[in-house]
Amino acid sequence: MREDFIKIYDNPHGTRRAILSRGRKNAKTVEAALIALLHLIGPEASANSEIYSAAQSRDQAAILFKRASQIIRMSPDLMSVVTIRDTAKELLCPELGTFYKALSAEASTAFGLSPKVIVHDELGQVRGPRSVLYEALETAVAAQENPLSVVISTQAPTDADLLSVLIDDALAGHDPRVVVSLHTADMEADPFSDDTIRQANPALDLFMNADEVRAMAQDAKRMPSREAEYRNLILNQRVEARSPFVSRSSWADCAGDVSGDWDGLPVYAGLDLSSTKDLTALILIANVNGVWQTRPTFWLPADGLADKARVDRVPYDVWHREGFLEASPGPTIEYEYVAARLRDVFDEYDVRLIAFDRWGFKHLKPWLERAGFTEDELTRFMEFGQGFASMSPALRDLESAILQKKLAHGGHPVLTMCAANAVVQSDPSGNRKLAKDKSTGRIDGMVALAMAVSVAATEERDAGPSVYSERGALVI
Repeated sequence: MREDFIKIYDNPHGTRRAILSRGRKNAKTVEAALIALLHLIGPEASANSEIYSAAQSRDQAAILFKRASQIIRMSPDLMSVVTIRDTAKELLCPELGTFYKALSAEASTAFGLSPKVIVHDELGQVRGPRSVLYEALETAVAAQENPLSVVISTQAPTDADLLSVLIDDALAGHDPRVVVSLHTADMEADPFSDDTIRQANPALDLFMNADEVRAMAQDAKRMPSREAEYRNLILNQRVEARSPFVSRSSWADCAGDVSGDWDGLPVYAGLDLSSTKDLTALILIANVNGVWQTRPTFWLPADGLADKARVDRVPYDVWHREGFLEASPGPTIEYEYVAARLRDVFDEYDVRLIAFDRWGFKHLKPWLERAGFTEDELTRFMEFGQGFASMSPALRDLESAILQKKLAHGGHPVLTMCAANAVVQSDPSGNRKLAKDKSTGRIDGMVALAMAVSVAATEERDAGPSVYSERGALVI
């Protein structure tokens, strides 16, 4: 906290805006209250100035005001010079004519004000690049000499959010009057170690409940759905606290060897036929010593591959050069090309079942026949619905394989990208599916992998011995 104050008040260029960001429960709200009081009755106070703290919710605004008023009430000297208006969330110093008020995101209350100092508390809660309250306050300081705006918050989850835009601009050094103090954990470090937690939480060894923080880390490690929230709120990383299907650490744990011998093994597959210009995915899996090894194939059109890489901000062209992505000739993925590649797959492996999304298959089937697929081989293509009814048990099988480390993907970069992007959508009954419209990027590989694992697991269960042969029938 002392370093934060030095950055704000000892900046040789003068400070117009300060951004202070670290993990939760590091006394950010107390620091915000102290800054407000410093300008209300402290050495930074200017006669007849207005100070406002801004929060995105009434509850957060009330907490900030409560902390400021508690500090006042703890000192008889301060109580003698400050009037506290609890209902209005206001503090007044009649002797200096200074005034402080806590505001929430009701933008109408912010217009017509003339703040000298603004403290934005938890601005990271703003989704998207704009906030009416923030803009109303920031544009209201034009009449003030040397105004100050202080942002104290845990990071926002995405690059497009307002706080992220402000942080990135500050780190770029465009304005020397903007200072930033960012405590965030290294994205490549072990997210559950004390050293990593300490990077985002300078108060860990001072007054935080370290055991409770460690318990949160273990919860996130044990339950993949909790990791994104943990990374964002505790490690102060720019990670969206959404509903990811698989955590980064769980996926990394399955980056095992995939060079096993598949000769004579039954092979299962999932085929996600995207539109003719988008990513198409074929994932083959085989059970090698109890582990489902994967062999992915991805296609994109060769024409415009570099442009697509630039638009999607994904190195498709690099992956193509490295052999992880096939570029089909021309501006589109022709079904004739896919059918020919599938013929090669059937000739090389003992493909038992290949699950596919029925979308587009009617256009692929004629090309399969022209490629020499027999009637028997065509019966191994199985329609697989993409709704909750089919995908929920498929995700359950895939999740189980990942958590038990019975899946090996070899660190394939395109499949890993799809895993990082995959977002789960649930219905009221708790059934799940992968939602392309809610994901941040391509997830086609994970859709194909879920289908492959599902048909393989179903075949294994169906092929197993009857429970009655082991224990007999139960009589009720």
